[in-house]
Amino acid sequence: MRRERSPRAQNALFILHRRNFVCNVRNDLDGAKTNVCIRRKQRYLFRTFANAPMRIFLDVFMSNETIVTAAMLAIGDELLSGRTKDKNIGHLADVLLLAGIDLKEVRIVADDEDAIVSALNALRSQYDYVFTSGGIGPTHDDITADAIAKAFGVPCEHDAEAMRIMGEMYARREMKFTEARQRMARMPVGSKHIANPVSTAPGFNIGNVYVMAGVPQVFQAMLDNVIPTLKTGVRMLSTAISCPYGEGEIGTPLGLIQKAHPETSIGSYPRYVGQFFSTEIVVRGRSAEMVENAAAEVRAMIETIRQSKAKENQSAEA
Repeated sequence: MRRERSPRAQNALFILHRRNFVCNVRNDLDGAKTNVCIRRKQRYLFRTFANAPMRIFLDVFMSNETIVTAAMLAIGDELLSGRTKDKNIGHLADVLLLAGIDLKEVRIVADDEDAIVSALNALRSQYDYVFTSGGIGPTHDDITADAIAKAFGVPCEHDAEAMRIMGEMYARREMKFTEARQRMARMPVGSKHIANPVSTAPGFNIGNVYVMAGVPQVFQAMLDNVIPTLKTGVRMLSTAISCPYGEGEIGTPLGLIQKAHPETSIGSYPRYVGQFFSTEIVVRGRSAEMVENAAAEVRAMIETIRQSKAKENQSAEA
């Protein structure tokens, strides 16, 4: 049976983990090769957790012995028609990666209640968290709240607190709180608010589902409020190796390396510069030792190919 830690021991452990987290993120921020978009997400996490209270920090970062999974459900006819280019999937993927949550699946569905219900029920039963975007605005085709209420088997009603805060906001702006605008205060009974510091109308959380706006600025602001409340798993580590050969030359030996290291995920990303193919090979895993072992074999593979080509050139010259 697991022994409970004393408050003093818990506090000491919290300080240690928070210090390690802050150092890790600071080191990432100092990395010269870090992608600008990723650096922006890392700064967000640093600001969020560097001074986090012990309870929140322990809830979020002390659960790193398990793998936590998530899915996203993007909702809207405009996404499927190409009229709107989605910007939320990439943002969510970046933030979840840094928080130690695996985004395993993304679905895009039309503004169709049955399609939303079907997709949501499939995803929420399979993953720890489901994040949705879109369909909670003031128009007739914003049906996400109704569909999610149907999926959970509860009524969808105007939330009293949402009505209050939105009514006060429109009053301050000297605008009418019309029936259409009041639609944005509807949510499944039993939901909790997701604060919206951009345009006030809240998103909501019910069960393991987090429902947010489709407008990227609002989606991102809502997500900022959600992430600190989630339990996370072991953060995924990765290393990138530049390979001067194309996938056609490395495909077979790289496949053998992947089979020899099933605890890692090895991806190859082709590049074409001038008249030459090359590949960036990325090794991912949750153990630094396992990642490095696989990466070492990848480097050895590249060296073997280089030596083989050198011998072929020497033979041709002879």
